[in-house]
Amino acid sequence: MKIDILTLFPDICCAPLGESIMKRAQENGIVDLQIHNLRDWTTDKHHIVDDAPFGGGQGMVMKPEPIFAAVKDLRNPTSRVVLMSPAGQRFDQQLATQLSAEPHVIIVCGHYEGVDHRVIEHLVDLEISIGDYVLTNGAIAAVVLVDAIVRLLPGALGHEQSAIDDSFNHGLLEAPQYTRPAEFRDWKVPKVLLSGNHAEIAKWRKEQAIKRTRENRPDLLHE
Repeated sequence: MKIDILTLFPDICCAPLGESIMKRAQENGIVDLQIHNLRDWTTDKHHIVDDAPFGGGQGMVMKPEPIFAAVKDLRNPTSRVVLMSPAGQRFDQQLATQLSAEPHVIIVCGHYEGVDHRVIEHLVDLEISIGDYVLTNGAIAAVVLVDAIVRLLPGALGHEQSAIDDSFNHGLLEAPQYTRPAEFRDWKVPKVLLSGNHAEIAKWRKEQAIKRTRENRPDLLHE
């Protein structure tokens, strides 16, 4: 899989996407991740990427020319262009799974008061929001998007079952996990997890996943 990120702040993406699982996925050729500075596609000597909004209003709007030029250079017939925007479709595990099957994703990171709407109307395939709140810029959201996608790629995790068992993959939160010691400050690990009975362990985990989802995310049980 190939992922291109277009942002005004490449360093925001480089640090977290250059560590741990993301780093190994790139080193092992599982994902080809490229982070680009959108200013490289400006044509003026000051590398201007924004301007005041028509009709007045606060803040600045990202200009369409650099974004269109960058996507034109990076795009191929299999590309999917995504815009990180608080006005987009809410990101979830199902969408992460869908995007992980794409051969090439180009991620445009919004900033300021957003992008010129002609980018959305004529260039972007999908607008994505990672939640109902506003961040300083879309590069932070892009890191979340890429991490969620890449960890689903075959070979990215040490154990393939890890991604399958994650929260949200079955519409439920993940069941509680425990490790050694079996007793800590008089708090004991549930006996069933020490029993070696895999059928009973699976049953317990399903029950606990439902209980945890009901307590923390009851909305998932009604979808």
